[in-house]
Amino acid sequence: MCGILAIFSADGQPIEAQSLQGSEHSLRELAYRQSGKQRHRGPDDTGVEIIAEQGVAMVHERLAVIGVETGHQPLYSQDGNIALIVNGEIYNYLELTRQIAKRLPGYKPKSDSNVLIELYEQHGQELLQHITGMFAFVLYDRRRRQLLVARDPFGIIPLYMGQDARGNLWFASEMKCLVDVCEQLQIFPPGHVAAGNVKQLQPVRYYKPSWKELMPTQPVNLQELQRQVELAVRSHLQCDVPFGALLSGGVDSSLIASIAARIMRERDANYKLRTFSVGMLGSPDFEHARLVAQHIGSQHTEIAFNVEDCLDGVRDLIYHLESYDVATVRCSLPMFYLARHVKSTGIKMILSGEGADEIFGGYLYFHKAPNYEQFHQEMITRCEQLHVSDILRANKVTMSKGLELRVPFLDTSLVDYVMSIRPQDKIPGQLNEFSGERKWRMEKFVLRQAFAGDYLPDAVLWRQKEQFSDGVGYALIDALPEFSARHVSDVQLLMAEKRFPMNPPKTKEGYYYRCIFEEQFSSEAAARTVEKWAPRLDWGCPEDPSGRAQAAHDKAYGKC
Repeated sequence: MCGILAIFSADGQPIEAQSLQGSEHSLRELAYRQSGKQRHRGPDDTGVEIIAEQGVAMVHERLAVIGVETGHQPLYSQDGNIALIVNGEIYNYLELTRQIAKRLPGYKPKSDSNVLIELYEQHGQELLQHITGMFAFVLYDRRRRQLLVARDPFGIIPLYMGQDARGNLWFASEMKCLVDVCEQLQIFPPGHVAAGNVKQLQPVRYYKPSWKELMPTQPVNLQELQRQVELAVRSHLQCDVPFGALLSGGVDSSLIASIAARIMRERDANYKLRTFSVGMLGSPDFEHARLVAQHIGSQHTEIAFNVEDCLDGVRDLIYHLESYDVATVRCSLPMFYLARHVKSTGIKMILSGEGADEIFGGYLYFHKAPNYEQFHQEMITRCEQLHVSDILRANKVTMSKGLELRVPFLDTSLVDYVMSIRPQDKIPGQLNEFSGERKWRMEKFVLRQAFAGDYLPDAVLWRQKEQFSDGVGYALIDALPEFSARHVSDVQLLMAEKRFPMNPPKTKEGYYYRCIFEEQFSSEAAARTVEKWAPRLDWGCPEDPSGRAQAAHDKAYGKC
């Protein structure tokens, strides 16, 4: 995983100089300087390509994980006509390499990303139907003066696009690279591709799964579900550097760690997976993570923090997160603290359990879903919003320390399989189609059933959903509103809609985060890239995003 930045002239002509904050810069200087704002994403190398006569600049900030010695970017076609910068990993590149080698004998890619060039030469933009992975890339065909820009189906990898005052088109992995030079700014949507010249470039959807349009009717097959999850984890273990797994002690991250440990021991019977937990002393997560680590035989590390440690990082976190959403900030603080420690151990890639709650309906407020149709539609909505919530957090927080995070539950094939399971098999509780009555059934029930046995201790396999920001220690979530209230007066909150007419905050905590965001990213275009994560108010749930605010939580402090 890395960082990319690209600039394309509005008319395809040279860009001699650009004005930035009152000083003149050549195109190369401008591109290098703006990409420097995301250089934390690629601490290992910076690659620059300037096609001056066509007004094109491409910059790649590299975190070397696969093809460490050979994967310098930009990558080029054999004739030098095509230039490519990629942020992410192509998980089926070995299979693709074998296919390409049949057509091009002796073909040896420099990295997993290299296969995109050969696929483009053969299939054009249809190459996206042949790859699996997490990615955002910009490909430039200089002979045809054509662009190809694409993002993975769920937006695991961030990508922004903007337009400056001269009409030049910009792309970057992080918004901070664009916000002070682009008048127009937007998120490049997940599952979309844009192809053509600069003037005609518009993202169009290439990922069109049937489960978004049709109500699933496929009964769950627990053996197949287990197989699909294990395949997803296996595909995510391609790595040429030391890696580990996050272990919160919840069922999602614990299953990923358990499966990864098993697979690695197939290769080396003495292998010990590195696992990491974060929390306050006495936190629920620590207790359960220890059980898992002992069960799977991992080399486990606990990183403890106190409330002040996290509060110290709020301002820096919002800068890296590029969000003021309360739920997203809350969940990010412990991971922000954790990421630095993990990277300091020499680990460059980490596995995590994000995505399971979205595809299995695992959030506690799903207990209030009124029927199967709304339950399934809410899972679709959560999948579509991953790139502005959990996945945004997971990617940007870890990459702020140059640490790549992989999320096997969002493997496209796995998501397509799970989202095609009929909702009555996944809905928490058990809705009677005729009476409407529901008996209690644990969230993510089919996932837990599929891995019943010796994968995890029962105390973890059947542990109630605990949102990450809660599980690391309830004191942190209790402290954040109190901390924010010291910075925001009652009068300021009453005037919130006047100061922030777009997405006005409703709490002092939200107001405080919004003020910090505005100091760092002052444009309205930047503020519009943020979306709010909250439970369904129309299902009778409180707006507070904490899992403890939901009545289904066994330590609920609110009722829903």
